[in-house]
Amino acid sequence: MHSITITQFLLEEQRKEGNVTGEFTLLLNDIVTACKRISCAVNKGALVGTMGSLDSENIQGETQKQLDVITNDIFLEANQWAGYIAGMASEEMDDPYDIPEKYKQDGKYLLLFDPLDGSSNVNVNISVGTIFSILRSPEGVSHPKAADFLQPGTSQVCAGYALYGSSTMLVLTTGRGVNGFTLDREVGEFYLTNPEMQIPSDTQEFAINMSNQRFWDAPVQRYVSECLQGEQGVRGKDFNMRWVASMVAEVHRILIRGGLFMYPIDSKLRDKGGKLRLMYEANPMSMIVEQAGGASSTGFERILDMVPNALHQRVPVIMGSKNEVEVLVSYHKK
Repeated sequence: MHSITITQFLLEEQRKEGNVTGEFTLLLNDIVTACKRISCAVNKGALVGTMGSLDSENIQGETQKQLDVITNDIFLEANQWAGYIAGMASEEMDDPYDIPEKYKQDGKYLLLFDPLDGSSNVNVNISVGTIFSILRSPEGVSHPKAADFLQPGTSQVCAGYALYGSSTMLVLTTGRGVNGFTLDREVGEFYLTNPEMQIPSDTQEFAINMSNQRFWDAPVQRYVSECLQGEQGVRGKDFNMRWVASMVAEVHRILIRGGLFMYPIDSKLRDKGGKLRLMYEANPMSMIVEQAGGASSTGFERILDMVPNALHQRVPVIMGSKNEVEVLVSYHKK
């Protein structure tokens, strides 16, 4: 029986920091509560009639699911009232969410999130998730604007995701490794089940949307071609290919058994800069992957070093087992 709850774990981490106020731990507890509520909303979707699409699009130009809006509201409601956050930004909202005046208490943190990653999968009962990132709010800023959120990924103080699959898991890092917690629904508590998660440096598995092959640049064409040649090719080993169309599910698989996840730049996406959002997806997942011993790159630069230029900026993403990332990055450099 696992006995360490996520609250106990966070308190122990807080003690290691020494002179701290405890606000950060309380903030994370609110995020945990939001993820529990979203887990229930996702699991009950078909039973309460919330699985359909709306006649609206988010700022990404994507058709919103009912659950996109519901989970976005859950995350806002759970995290606005305690006074620890100065402002929030969501993939589902055009502009930052300003905390109501009645809740403002000079919050020290900024929260960015994708409330329901992979929502196109909800109707077919495939794993979806929530991704979040925490930054420090600039000193003296009580009404943060978009520019206040535009900090490089190296400035993140915490990153995490919740996976709503066969079980609900929450995986997070505060900059000292990666730990995974599983929700015990009978107790209503997350327990530490995957301590000190590590990504193997080598892998024989990659994940990419093969339907976009004709649009890829030469380095990705070369890499995938060599993987598909298998043991008889230049790589000298057989590879398996996976694709779930949910970044949370793809990265979680890599954390458990290794692999490479790619959503590279291609001719179809070039004008947009890429497919995935830097602030809501690429940065938090890159922090998690690197803290677990993996690597993350656009193909040309480390994602965490990028200085954002817009709240909804898109970037190409290559992340996972370190040695495979380095192979593909070397092809880009050539």
